[in-house]
Amino acid sequence: MLVGARASGLGQWIVDDAAVTYAYARSADEGLGLVQQAGAAPVEGYSNPAWLALLVVGRRIGLFDHGTLFGVSDLAFFPKVLALLCVAGILACVATTARTVVPARAWVVTLLTGGALAANLSFVAWSFSGLENPLYGLAAAGVGAVLVRGAVRDTLTRPRTAATAAAIALAAALTRPDGAVLALAHPLAVLLLLRRDGVVASVRAVGVGAAVFAVPYSAFLLARHAVFGLWVPNTAVAKAQSAPELSQLARSGDLLVYGGWALCLVGAATTGVVLARPGSGPARRALATLLVPLALTLLSYGVLGQDWMPLHRFATPVWVLGTTVVVLSAVAVWQGERPRGRAVLACVLVGACVLALTGQDERNRGFTREPTLSMCFVADRFGRTFNSYADRLGLPAGATLAMSDLGGTLLTSRLRVIDLAGLTDRRIAAAYAAGDPRALRSYVLREVRPDLMHVHRAWVWKTGLTADRLKAAGYEPLYRQEDGGDYVRTAAVGDPGRIPGVRAWARPRLDRMIEQKQHGGRLGGCGGRLTVGQELS
Repeated sequence: MLVGARASGLGQWIVDDAAVTYAYARSADEGLGLVQQAGAAPVEGYSNPAWLALLVVGRRIGLFDHGTLFGVSDLAFFPKVLALLCVAGILACVATTARTVVPARAWVVTLLTGGALAANLSFVAWSFSGLENPLYGLAAAGVGAVLVRGAVRDTLTRPRTAATAAAIALAAALTRPDGAVLALAHPLAVLLLLRRDGVVASVRAVGVGAAVFAVPYSAFLLARHAVFGLWVPNTAVAKAQSAPELSQLARSGDLLVYGGWALCLVGAATTGVVLARPGSGPARRALATLLVPLALTLLSYGVLGQDWMPLHRFATPVWVLGTTVVVLSAVAVWQGERPRGRAVLACVLVGACVLALTGQDERNRGFTREPTLSMCFVADRFGRTFNSYADRLGLPAGATLAMSDLGGTLLTSRLRVIDLAGLTDRRIAAAYAAGDPRALRSYVLREVRPDLMHVHRAWVWKTGLTADRLKAAGYEPLYRQEDGGDYVRTAAVGDPGRIPGVRAWARPRLDRMIEQKQHGGRLGGCGGRLTVGQELS
């Protein structure tokens, strides 16, 4: 309830990246295959197949991409309900973990963990963004709960425990590529608690877990290669994810800053007390085991390439596991203290929480005022706007549009879309991976020669598609922005005399649209349904 209440402050906001998966879900459900839009080549422009599958199911049963539910577009309502269910599942896993360690105070651990997650806008925002984050967080919590139960009840080396942990890790790997790191959690936990008389059972359990994870995941990789011709998602190629360097691991420290150094230090101290205190057997084993998946997700976060979106989009499993560790250790310490010690612990925790929240406040308020690029803004600014351009310029049905903000565009555009970000375009992705903007420009301006194009500052810098280069390639501006704008290839317009009129039509509408975005974000909706061919009113 607390998490849902905090999420309601974000209204109908869905981040545009999520809408890319929505477009693939639409294509899959309509029998077009795993393509970004009708007629496109199959390219894996998403990295969350398990979440995609849930959206396809939702669309098939009429709960997603069909209109409104309770007066709200189901493009926002259905994913947010899924997120709420995942959060409920996360807290159920926390309750299971707590009952194993501190059964009399399991409800306290669950309530405090839920409250702490609700206070963490990074967790709330990205869990309710339309992306796969809540499912990944649920998988991380599930692995943690299975490992803790196994460690405390001495069943960690049983095949059933190994198989369960591996199956959940498989779900995590199919939710996000970096989720595969959780497949190491059970073997490392077994190694951590290994006893001399349990070597054979441990080896057998690890082998079972490896088979449960590796066989279906290998089949998935083979299927991916057969369909798309790659072993990794095309998104990973486009983002040019390179081999990790040791210095990248320092990025995990960013999470300590956002989470609050004081609170992290208190959590480390209470965890250390539990691990060192004699007679804290179940709690010690539980926390030692839970630190394994936490360390793996922290490592994974550090290894991932820098993300341009704010509030640590990839940190959701770290928040879930880290919050559970801090709360569980604090309650375990509380349980073993006398009244004076409990009073000191309570004061320290309250003070650390206040410092953490005040430290996050400025960034949180900035995000709430103008959340990361929304699906609805992109649908209006690029999908509906460029449909209107094409109609007013008399462009044919097969006209092409090159741009980089993709999700809302794919859900509304009647044009053939070329993704300048490379997520859904193999050639452009390969150019980014090779660090070769010249090849990218040659492909776009000489081979594809899109009829319409949008570039803005970040992509002008990455691609070199400057105004001078576009002019030399035969493009005229329709709407100018700082370091970019909307362009049309003059030769594609049957009557170039229409261009000045389209410029005059676009300027007041787009100025107003951008002004509204900058002074209020896009927390509201964009109509009951996004369909191909919609235009600006």
